[in-house]
Amino acid sequence: QVQLVESGGGLVQPGGSLRLSCAASGGIFSLYVMGWYRQAPGKQRELVASIPSSGSAAYADSVKDRFTISRDNAKNTVYLQMNNLKPEDTAVYYCNANLFTNFNYWGQGTQVTVSS
Repeated sequence: QVQLVESGGGLVQPGGSLRLSCAASGGIFSLYVMGWYRQAPGKQRELVASIPSSGSAAYADSVKDRFTISRDNAKNTVYLQMNNLKPEDTAVYYCNANLFTNFNYWGQGTQVTVSS
């Protein structure tokens, strides 16, 4: 019983930045490992970054040193700061909430397009 709504996507030039937000409602937010996935046309959905309430964040190699995931448990919100965007970052980005490994909830996605 978790609802996730992403926002912040858009069209940016290579080298630009965007910050995605995911607002969660329902459940107890602090219990969930939050993550960002993305899916480009013709490709499978892939994990971009994840962050638990405690512990360190994890990143895909393709976004390390460019993206930063963070969460504000008081606001029930998780963010993805994306810097130095590349055309290959173009995808629909999905927010994910994971509970006890086997329970997953997904947002509807937000489009990120990196193009000159």
